[in-house]
Order: sequence, then C-alpha cells, then structure tokens
Amino acid sequence: MADEVYEFDKEAVAAALEAARSHYADKVDAMADGVTEDGHLSMAAGCVSVTVENGKVCLNLPLGFGKYCFPIPNVIPNGTAAEACLHICTTWGIPTGVKVTISVAGKVIVSKSFGKC
Repeated sequence: MADEVYEFDKEAVAAALEAARSHYADKVDAMADGVTEDGHLSMAAGCVSVTVENGKVCLNLPLGFGKYCFPIPNVIPNGTAAEACLHICTTWGIPTGVKVTISVAGKVIVSKSFGKC
C-alpha cells in the first residue's frame, strides 16, 4: 500500500507569492529612502494536517520541487497526527525555495529547506 502524499493549498501558495511580489513592487522607492536589505523574504503559505505513516510523512511540494518523504523519528508512532507547514522563500519577490516544518503536538520535529532559503 502506497503512503498518502499530502499537498498544500494552491491558493495559499499563490497568496504568499503575491504578497512577496507586492512587497517589493515599490522597492525602488524604499531604496531611494535609504532602506537597506538583502531582498530575502520568507512568507508563510499554509499548513496541512498529516499522519505519520511507515515512519515518514510524504508531501507534494510546490514550485516544481516535487514529492518528498520526510523521515519521522521512531519515538513518534505510526498513526500520529501531525502538521506540515510551508514557507515560500523569495529574493526581491522572486521564489527561490521552500521550507517545510513538521510538528507533533505543537513541537517542530523536522525542518527542511529546498532551493535557496
């Protein structure tokens, strides 16, 4: 039996990308006012409820990163309810990567970045 593969809400991902783009739409004006920054911004793009299966949680990641199965420590039994959260990493509003955290009972147990975060 194949492990369930969870997905993040596409509308939430799109909203995070739009928020990052809009933030930098007026960046030329901010630079003229002497604001200095490196252009990196991480935007929350939602969370999904997941269940630990066979010692892992599998997710389809947006932005072409594909399916990835995250290992879960064996002290957390199969069938445990968890939460996977996504952040979209951007530079000057252009997506450069994603970061996923998986939490059990409100505690982060796995964190992994893909691309440039």
